[in-house]
Amino acid sequence: MAWNQAAAYRLNFLLSTLITLFSNILFPLFTILIYSTGSSFPGWSFYEVLLLQSLFTMANGVAGIVTGGVLWATLRHVQEGSLDTVLLKPVNTLLFLVGSTLEPSNIGLVLGGGILYGISLAKLKGFTLIAFAGSLMLFIAGVAVLAGISILMSAMTFKWVGNSRMPEIFESIKTFGKYPISIFPQAIQAIVTFCIPVAVVGYYPAKVLLGKGSIGVGKSFIMIIPCLLFLAVCVKIYNWMVRLYEGVGG
Repeated sequence: MAWNQAAAYRLNFLLSTLITLFSNILFPLFTILIYSTGSSFPGWSFYEVLLLQSLFTMANGVAGIVTGGVLWATLRHVQEGSLDTVLLKPVNTLLFLVGSTLEPSNIGLVLGGGILYGISLAKLKGFTLIAFAGSLMLFIAGVAVLAGISILMSAMTFKWVGNSRMPEIFESIKTFGKYPISIFPQAIQAIVTFCIPVAVVGYYPAKVLLGKGSIGVGKSFIMIIPCLLFLAVCVKIYNWMVRLYEGVGG
């Protein structure tokens, strides 16, 4: 449905994609400011941080395309009491909403992150094929984490109908994934690695690709586990909230 609308309103789609693209090319301005003043993130060069942030941006774009519209669709259905029309369909409610609310405008995020990624790779060089494989696995796991966050937010709208600030709360949590987690306290590092594993969105894929520390391709498989568990729990919560749905307002 969303792709049909994008095809019908091509100028709107093109403009929204370009705006997203250019806004994300300008995204690392804060990082540029830090390094231009002579400061830095310990153990990370400017282009290494840019690589991390480009991976985060691309993952956010891919997850946004797939699950970005589920939150607003769920909220609208709950507020209007129209989820019954979806429940009557012989398909899983979440899968139906994912398939019918794809957000093609998030392609701008993927393109913007891809440009930053290409610039970083060109400056750093010397990557192995195995490192790319490990980084790709963690990147996909990071997309699963971001998709899980969108699904979790959507599940909360069944009972938290009137709070429009919910995306801002979760955006604040996702911010931890934009920077090397080594700059945060140990407790925060543990939370963003194992509880809400946003560190796997950008930090660990970049770390594997760059060959930093002791984490390698073998340990990449271990890092994937909390990501898949997180997504599974979020899906389970959403399906549980669907069963609790009672009409207008949840």
